[in-house]
Parts: sequence; C-alpha cells; structure tokens
Amino acid sequence: MSKSRSKCLLRLIPDIFQVSTSLCATSLLFSFLSRPPEHLSCLGQAYLRIFKPVKMGVIDNEVHRLHDVVSALEKRVEKLEERRTGETKSADGVRMILIGPPGAGKGTQAPKIKEKFSCCHLATGDMLRSQIAKKTSLGKEAKKIMDAGGLVSDEIVIGMIKEELETNKECKGGFILDGFPRTIPQAEALDKMLSEKKSPLQHAVELQIDDALLVARITGRLVHPASGRSYHTTFNPPKESMKDDVTGEPLIQRSDDNADALKKRLATYHLQTSPVVGYYKNTGIWKGLDASQEPGQVWKSLLNIFDADKKKSGILSKLTGN
Repeated sequence: MSKSRSKCLLRLIPDIFQVSTSLCATSLLFSFLSRPPEHLSCLGQAYLRIFKPVKMGVIDNEVHRLHDVVSALEKRVEKLEERRTGETKSADGVRMILIGPPGAGKGTQAPKIKEKFSCCHLATGDMLRSQIAKKTSLGKEAKKIMDAGGLVSDEIVIGMIKEELETNKECKGGFILDGFPRTIPQAEALDKMLSEKKSPLQHAVELQIDDALLVARITGRLVHPASGRSYHTTFNPPKESMKDDVTGEPLIQRSDDNADALKKRLATYHLQTSPVVGYYKNTGIWKGLDASQEPGQVWKSLLNIFDADKKKSGILSKLTGN
C-alpha cells in the first residue's frame, strides 16, 4: 500500500470507528426498546416504562446525527481521493439509459434528470444531426451512408457517443442515453466502451405503459423541436397554448403522431427492445417504472431510484452491509 493511501486510511479510522460504534449503540437501544415487556427483567421493565414514551424520538435523533456524520465522512473521503489521484470527482453524477416506447414520457423526464444532475442528454437522432451539421469525420461518414439509404453502423454511433462524452462539457455531470442501444450487440459495444473509460452504466430505467393508453397520449402530443420537451393537449398542456413553457417558441405536432403510424412504431419497438431489456435485467441495473402515472409521480419514482443507488454506494451501507 502506498504511503499516500496509508495516510488517507489513518485519517479516516477515527471517523469510521465513531460511525460503527454509534451504529452498534443505536442497534442495541432499538433492540432493547422493541422487546415485549414479558421478555424483560424487572429492572428492564422499569427502564422500558421510562424510555418507551421517548423511544422514537431518541432513535430518530440518533439516526439524523449518524446521517450527518456519514455525510461529512463521505465528503472527506471524496476530498482525500481527489488529492490522491489529482482528479476532481463530479458530485451526484448519473450514467443511465432511458428506455420506453414513443409517448411513454422520456421527453418529459429526461430534461428533469438533466437539470438535477447537470448532465448531458444524448439522443441518437440529435447526435447524428449535430455531427452532420458540424461536418465532423463521423458526421461525413454517417451522411454518406444515410444519403445512400443505408443504416448508420453501431461503430459510428458508439464513436459519436464517445466523442460527446469526451468533448461535451455537460457530460462531466454524467449522461442520459435516449434511443440507444436498441440491440444486444449495441448494448455490449456500449458497455465495452464505457468500461474502458471506467464509467460503467448505473441505471437502465424502462418507462412501462400499456399500448392503448399510449395511443391516447400520442395523438395529442406537442413537441418543442429545439429542446425535445414534450407536452400534451390534455394530460400535460403548456402554460400558453401551442408555446414552449421555457422559451415561448412554437410547439409542433409530429406528422407520424397518429394512431395507425403509432401502432406500427410500437410493434417495431417491442420487437427490438425486449431482448435489450432482458440484457440489462441480467446485468442487475434494470428498473421498471409505471409510466401511466401522472408525470410528477413518475419523477418521484425516478428520484427514489437515484436515492436508493446513492445510499447503496455510501459508507453507511458499506458499514452496515445493507
């Protein structure tokens, strides 16, 4: 073990000891106060009569105190790691893919995730258009293939994602991938590229919704072309009719947002996506959300996923084994 790492560890030992001993004390107190009276000695029953009225208050106070200690300890670990490696770790970053059929709410939730984590939202269609407009080497290659009526290769798309992650300042806070991967080979190629960058995916979140409800949603959908923000004439109307809430620019209704076109798109989506969902279930990062709920509730469910992941990777979880 290097001297710098040893020093980091020695600085942390007193704090770790404080957290672990506090956890033991809290656990013993809770165990004692939770026992049925008939299982306690006379002295224990006397203590129970004294402590029971304030049982929850004592435990709640101790839990809050421990969370404060752990939070301070995690920040200290982060600073020491930054000093050791010379690299600044982005706080509260997120690396995820958002899976869902057209109309499931990806266009509503992705901007919220982007704002919360200060990360980039990478939609494959937008990336292709951007690369072609910038006349990059990847963009020129993609345009040549598209002009000939061909499909852009997985290698080109992965290359575009890699370039965005390396050059787009917004991606320092993490990324949301939307519309990719659509096949298992794409998912494997993406995992390989991210592993090489030591930035593996944390979440594959699928917005699940019944096809019949999607038809009702899609036929009233309105979109802000520049940002991808989406609204609905009934379920999620803009503050001002046919205008984006943020910029005030006009909203449009896509030509393919009709029932017949949607049913074809949904059939293709299910055929393509089912194997990819299975792939991410096997990796252990898949989570399914009920997207038929109102957007605010879907957002709360997303926050629960992010919070659970943060707790799982925290020091408190490592100390308790939960």
